[in-house]
Amino acid sequence: MTNNISIIGGGIGGLVTALSFDKLNISYRLYERAESLKEVGAGIWLSPNALQVLEWINPKMLKEIQNAGNIFNRILVADHKLNPISDSSQSFVQEKFGYTTMAIHRGKLQQILYKYVAQENIELNKNFKAYSQNKDQSLKVNFIDGSFVNTNSIIGADGINSNVRKQLFPNSKLRYSGQTCWRGISDYDIKNKLESVGFTLWGKKLQFGVSKITEGKVYWFAVKLSAPNLTDDKENLKKELTNMFSEFHPLVNNLIKNTTENKIFRGDLSDLELLNKWNSGNICLIGDAAHSMTPDLGQGGAQAIEDAFYLSNFINNLTTIETACQSFFNYRKEKVEKLVKQSRLTSKIAITNRFTEKIRNFILKNTPESYMKKQMIELYTLDKTIANNV
Repeated sequence: MTNNISIIGGGIGGLVTALSFDKLNISYRLYERAESLKEVGAGIWLSPNALQVLEWINPKMLKEIQNAGNIFNRILVADHKLNPISDSSQSFVQEKFGYTTMAIHRGKLQQILYKYVAQENIELNKNFKAYSQNKDQSLKVNFIDGSFVNTNSIIGADGINSNVRKQLFPNSKLRYSGQTCWRGISDYDIKNKLESVGFTLWGKKLQFGVSKITEGKVYWFAVKLSAPNLTDDKENLKKELTNMFSEFHPLVNNLIKNTTENKIFRGDLSDLELLNKWNSGNICLIGDAAHSMTPDLGQGGAQAIEDAFYLSNFINNLTTIETACQSFFNYRKEKVEKLVKQSRLTSKIAITNRFTEKIRNFILKNTPESYMKKQMIELYTLDKTIANNV
């Protein structure tokens, strides 16, 4: 079945949806507000659930993505001095799925995805303004530049601040986590024993994450409790961050010092209060537009990629887009809502007071390895039967 569908947003979720539609010969156009897709932003983790979707789309594309990033053999949670609290070898993940979690520059990933999309179906410099319904029940999409298109269906893949969602569900609300986050790409050669490890250091109401993304480049993020909507003095930012993390392992400040100021980005951490549906008629939300979560589990991008896989296959196999969108929500709701709640909880326990910190560390250290493995396998499993039988 082919449909005239408009995808709003050319981020990771929108591009993977377009790629999935290309694979299944579903008719669409993708509209992205940026004039060009430049290599901007920081890093992103891609776990095996996301990698399975990318392999399903195009094994060659997956290989190019893996070659452009860095693959982990361990995932580590440590204290501020880099003493392990939880250290998980990923060999069982490799055996089960054929690959493990990897890190890559977000902008680089976006460029690779964009390269593989059918270029005739993408329009850049198209900033969504609003939609309306035509007399024949089709939809009209209006853009900021005054242009418009008529379409049978809209997929809102326009992120946590989705304008499609704001019109579709005007009562939807973002929830500020109470934390702000700095992200950066450091020009630094990380030590051999840590180059294949994705790790997070938990300190006194502070958190610092590290992952090499390619040779000589390390992605890092720094989190602290903060009032929302604050801005930085760029000239003193690196000094403030190094003072903030002065008690952490020396690697932390080495990474900060080797990052240029204009490659450090600050953003408050929020998520979306759970919605009781992601569509109304032929208008459907995916990714952060539908179920934005805090980044604590590293699953935001992966869940947008899963959305693209499942929604495209429901559309391909069911009679109407509305039925496909409703089936997509019913199928995805349980897993996604569980991850949103887990991410919220993790964000609270990662940055906590000294007394709770000791309890947290004790519980994490003593969690059975078998339980951790079971949780990871459940998270990473993709239901590939959906591609053939809905």
